[in-house]
Amino acid sequence: MNEQSITKQSTNKQPGGKDVYDIIIVGGGMVGASLAVALLPLKLKVALVDEFEFGAPSQPSYDDRAIALSYGSSLIFKGMGLWDELKPKTTGINNIHVSDRGHFGAARLSAEKENVPSLGYLVESKVLGQQLYEVLKNTDVDLIQPASVKNLSESDNAVTLELENNNELSQISARLLVAADGTTSKIRELSGINITRSDYKQSAIVSNVSTEKTHNGEAFERFTDNGPIALLPMSDNRCSLVWTHNTEGGIESLDAVMAMSDQDFLNELGKEFGYRLGRFTRVGKRSTFPLSLVTADKNTANRTVIIGNASHTLHPVAGQGLNLALRDVAVLTDLVADLMGSNQTESTINNIASLLSAYEETRKGDLKGTIQYTDSLVRLFSNDQALLGHARAGGLLAFDRLPPLRNWLTRKSMGINYRQSRLARGLALRVAS
Repeated sequence: MNEQSITKQSTNKQPGGKDVYDIIIVGGGMVGASLAVALLPLKLKVALVDEFEFGAPSQPSYDDRAIALSYGSSLIFKGMGLWDELKPKTTGINNIHVSDRGHFGAARLSAEKENVPSLGYLVESKVLGQQLYEVLKNTDVDLIQPASVKNLSESDNAVTLELENNNELSQISARLLVAADGTTSKIRELSGINITRSDYKQSAIVSNVSTEKTHNGEAFERFTDNGPIALLPMSDNRCSLVWTHNTEGGIESLDAVMAMSDQDFLNELGKEFGYRLGRFTRVGKRSTFPLSLVTADKNTANRTVIIGNASHTLHPVAGQGLNLALRDVAVLTDLVADLMGSNQTESTINNIASLLSAYEETRKGDLKGTIQYTDSLVRLFSNDQALLGHARAGGLLAFDRLPPLRNWLTRKSMGINYRQSRLARGLALRVAS
C-alpha cells in the first residue's frame, strides 16, 4: 500500500487483512467521543475503540451525575454543530461565588459583567453521552465496542493495535493513534510515556443535593480547613456537590462522613458550607474517590497523541478537567484539518511528525497554565496557617474589587484565557486549501 499523509480518502485493507484507518481513537468516553464527532467534517476513516459498550438510555434519576462545561467548552460544541440541541438540556451558571470559610472576603464572578450568556453550564453526563453517540451511530465512524487493547506495534507507515473481544484477537492500523483512555491509559503505557503523580492526600465525596432556597443559577466554591466544597446548579433545583476531605494521617473522618445517615450528612454539610441557600434538604447516592495530580511527561510519541485524563488528571477544585480535555480536542482537530490541506507530496511520517510537534507546542501554554492554576488553588487554600488565611481573604477582596484581576479570574474560569483554535471560537472546522 502506498504511503500517504492523512487525507480525506478512506483506506480499505492492508496486506495481511488488517483494517486500516486514518485515525484510531482509544477511549469512548466524553473526550474520545467528542473528538470523533469533531473530526466528522474531515471525512476521514475513523475508529473509536472502547472496553465497554455504550449503555441503553434509562429513566432519569435524582442521582444522575452532572459535569461542568465552561463557556469556552460551549463554543467548542457550537463549532461542532451540537450546541443548539444540547443547550436546552443544560443549566446555566450565571454567577460564581468564591469564599474562604472563617475569613472575610469573597470573589464574585458574573456572566452579566462579562457580557456572556453564562459563565458555564451543568449537563448530566448521560445526556451529553447520549447526544454524542446519537450523532456517531449515524456516521461512518467504526464503533469497536467492547474491545480491549492488548498490544501496540509500529512501522514506518502506521501504528497497529492488537484488540481482544470475547477472547478473540484482531488487528487494526492507522496513520495516527489518539489515546483518550483515561488516567490509567493503556496506550500511554504501551507508548512508553511516563507520568508524574502527586498525591493531594484528599478524597472527594460526590453527590447531588437539594436546598431550601432556589440556586438561581449560582455556583459556589467554598474553601474550608478540610478542603474545598463545590456546589454547582443543576435542573430541578438540584446542586452537584463535590466535597473534598483531607485524608492525611488516615481516612477516619472521610469514612465517618460516608457512614452518616442522610440527615446527619446534610447537617454536617450545612455547618461546613453555610446557609446561603438555606438548609440542605435532600442528598442522593454518595460516592468517593481519591484525588491526585497526574501529568504525562509528554503528550506525543511516534504516531500517538494522548489527550484528556490520559495526559492530565486534575483536582476537581476549579472544574477544569473536561474543559481542558475539550481544548485538547479542538486543537488536535484544527491541526489535522491543517495537515489535510498541506503539501501531499510530503511523506506521511514527516507530516505526522509535524502534527505531533505542532500539538505539543500549541498545547504547552494552556496545559501548563491550567495545571499550575488548579494545583496552586488546592495548595494555597488547603493550608491552615493563620497568616495565609488573612492573605487569602485579602486576595479574594482584591479579585472582587479590582476589575482587571476579576476579569482574569473569570476568563480563566470560562476557559477562554489562552490561544484559541477555530473550534474554540465557536467556528465550524475548515480544511486549509
